[in-house]
Order: sequence, then structure tokens, then C-alpha cells
Amino acid sequence: MSRTSSGPEWSGDMLDRPEMVDAFTSQLRRSLSDQAEWLSRIRRDAEAMWKANPPEGYSSFEAWWRHRRIAGPFGEIQELLEKAATLTFQLEARYRRGRHEIPAARQADAQAKQAPELARGTDFADRARSARPRPVSSDGSFMDMIRGERSA
Repeated sequence: MSRTSSGPEWSGDMLDRPEMVDAFTSQLRRSLSDQAEWLSRIRRDAEAMWKANPPEGYSSFEAWWRHRRIAGPFGEIQELLEKAATLTFQLEARYRRGRHEIPAARQADAQAKQAPELARGTDFADRARSARPRPVSSDGSFMDMIRGERSA
């Protein structure tokens, strides 16, 4: 289990309830969005400082190249964080379907199939109760009775 800064410890078994899945994905989405925003501010400030104060001794091409090599990864990381935040909606939908909706539908189908079987089972039970027992001869021993059934 891991402790989050905003509250309780999380574990996988807590995601058995749909409301916990919703809470988990919204917290994850908020955390990823906060990190993307933080990185965006750093990137914006770094790019502004670089453009306002280009390093001395670099040609314009070299300054552009170094800026691209530094700012590029910031942009890629920011895009990945934003994409991860949007993927939490897909995570929530898949988890909800796979762990809650599909099993509930299967259970409902199984119960619907079982209900007619139970109804048929009561008819069978009624027929079994009304059936007449076989007459048992009392002239022999129990073992003779069993031997007689085997030969019959």
C-alpha cells in the first residue's frame, strides 16, 4: 500500500467498488495534470530566459540548436503527462466495464438462466414426490436384495 499526500493508503483491492475507481482515477488525473502544469511553467520560464538572455559566444544557429535540445525534452515530457492524464478516462471506463459492468451482466444472465431451471426443478421434485415407491420383498436379506438387483 502506498500513502498519498491527500489522504488514505491505496491498494488494489480497494478498486473493487466503482466509486473507489472513480476516486482513484480522478486523483491520478489531478496529480498528472498538476505535474504537467508545473513542467509547463518551468518550460515557459526557461524558454523566456533563453530568448531574453542568449549565451555569449554562441552563433545564432548554435543558440537555436542548444535551445531546441533543451526545450524539446521538456515539451515531450509535458505532452506525455497530458496524454497520461487523458488516458485516465480510458482507464476508468475499461476498469468499470471489466470489473463491474460485465461481471454484473454475466451474473444477471446466469440468474436468468437459473430461474427457469429452478422452476423446472420444482416440477421434477413434485413428480418425484408423487411417484410410487417400489414394493420391497421382505422374504430375503438385504444382501439378497442387492444381488437380485444386479442380476436384473
